[in-house]
Amino acid sequence: MIRITVCFLLLTCMASCGILKPRSKAPVVFANNIVVAHRGAFKKNKLPENSIASLKQAIALNCTGSEFDVRMTSDDSLIINHDPAFKKLPIEQTTYAELIKHSLSNGEKLPTLREYLLAGMENNTATRLICEIKPSEISKERGKQIAAKTVALVHALRARERVVYISFDYDILKKIVALDPGVPTQYLNGDRSPEQLKADGITGADYHYSVFKKHIEWIASAKQLNIALNAWTVNDAETMEWLMANDFEFITTNEPELLMELMQKTLTRNGWKLVWSDEFNDQGEPDSTKWGYHPGAHGGGNNELQYYTANDTLNAVVANGVLKIIARKEIRENKAYTSSKLQTRNKAAFTYGRIEVRAKLPAGRGTWPAIWMLGTNIDSSTWPACGEIDIMEHVGYEKDSIYGTIHSDAYNHIKGTQKGKAIYTADPYSRFHVYAIEWSPEKIDFMMDGVVYNHIRNEHLSVKEWPFDAPFYLILNLAIGGGWGGKKGVDDTIFPATMEVDWVRVFQTK
Repeated sequence: MIRITVCFLLLTCMASCGILKPRSKAPVVFANNIVVAHRGAFKKNKLPENSIASLKQAIALNCTGSEFDVRMTSDDSLIINHDPAFKKLPIEQTTYAELIKHSLSNGEKLPTLREYLLAGMENNTATRLICEIKPSEISKERGKQIAAKTVALVHALRARERVVYISFDYDILKKIVALDPGVPTQYLNGDRSPEQLKADGITGADYHYSVFKKHIEWIASAKQLNIALNAWTVNDAETMEWLMANDFEFITTNEPELLMELMQKTLTRNGWKLVWSDEFNDQGEPDSTKWGYHPGAHGGGNNELQYYTANDTLNAVVANGVLKIIARKEIRENKAYTSSKLQTRNKAAFTYGRIEVRAKLPAGRGTWPAIWMLGTNIDSSTWPACGEIDIMEHVGYEKDSIYGTIHSDAYNHIKGTQKGKAIYTADPYSRFHVYAIEWSPEKIDFMMDGVVYNHIRNEHLSVKEWPFDAPFYLILNLAIGGGWGGKKGVDDTIFPATMEVDWVRVFQTK
């Protein structure tokens, strides 16, 4: 402990006396984006990870952060390298002089922390230096020594305002907090709640994205506690979009260029806020706080052939991040098939917004999957006066057609006046697509994968035409047969037939 404190004080004193001379300091205003380049921006240009070249590329891209890894040699030199060995030489058991006999793949020598920080401050006023201190393989005490030497050097180079410290070793972060209270710190291991981090003075949760999907409640609690949210290492568009939808402050990635591109398109960057969602990350029955069942032999007036069950995982089950609604050929209550109809009625309702559902549809003649909404006043106003918004309907005998439709007292399929249009796709069964509406007081746009194919405008006539200024609830179901779905019969060889739902998200304007 005495050695650590003396080291920290000595280097700080050397800086104040001018013995260590940092480069001139320019004002720092971090880039207004969420992109943290993992070990620098190395992948696209085939640069070595953790090299000064990859760091400079991250700065050139204007990333809000560039991450790097710190280790200490046998002669106490702080160097930058991810793995515990470099060119098969164990770093903690090898001197720096021995290590630099070998170069990185682009010819650079293995950089010291001092060289790396100086390079990171040169012509850089926008990119944070995300300093990961690797745990020592020799001892916990040595890990704390590495932390103390790192903090002292950061202070000596007057780089404090540019640096964020991260580590898998909780004691390393606690040591940094003790040496430099208030400095940004983020924990990587994913086994501490935001409340625990807050209690110990750690300012950020930087966890693998799967941790946040498992503990989704940590997202809200972190925001309430002002704990920064970061996720690693995110390289696919779908996960990036989920994290952006949940307003993460940082995303650490090997694909900074992809994340930059997606960031410009994301809804939350364009005035929308995620207000309700289900990512289906549990196992077993759907979340009862979000979904209820509409059980029974009812067919919605459409002469459908299924019996909708409740609390039966043979018909509705969440597994491996997906909700499966399964229709089976089995007799129940004089119906030849069973299936499930999930709804948010009495649990969640929405007026206006952008509703998105990522789903893959069941194949086969006789299937009739639907993603739709009904007005919450259905008991008092009945259908169709309550209004119906069919975000997506598909009938199995039309293999390439997706429909988006509204029904109201004036416009409905009983009268043949419903307002609906189709979009065509070659692969509704083999690929997930995002089915969506964008709904405001003036219009409802129906979309598939962001393409608007049906635009319904408010004619401002009466509630008979436009009952869509009231709360509506969501429904997911898979019907069999009926007046539309069964128009060309039912192929009994297709069962069990499954509609898969990856996620449901509701956005509203901020």
